[in-house]
Amino acid sequence: MNSKLTHYKNGQVIHITENAIMTYFYKDGSLKAKGPVNNQIMEGEWFFYRENGQISQIGHFKNGLKHGSWIRYDKEMNIEYDETFVEHKIVKKKL
Repeated sequence: MNSKLTHYKNGQVIHITENAIMTYFYKDGSLKAKGPVNNQIMEGEWFFYRENGQISQIGHFKNGLKHGSWIRYDKEMNIEYDETFVEHKIVKKKL
């Protein structure tokens, strides 16, 4: 999700960091993703949202790479998939 751009064309901020928590936004200002960072690198548990505010994924990072559990939900909040990563490589996948 890292980008050199700081704002969308409409002026909306793309992301902010406060108290070691980074928050990404959609163009309309709604929440896109949120989670901890260490030196601006994704770390720990992150939550990803659809534009309507519904959770779409929960995943874990280590040094900016997918590491640990990643669960994706459909629009009815049923699990679409459940994967486990080690340093950005899938080691376990459940459907």
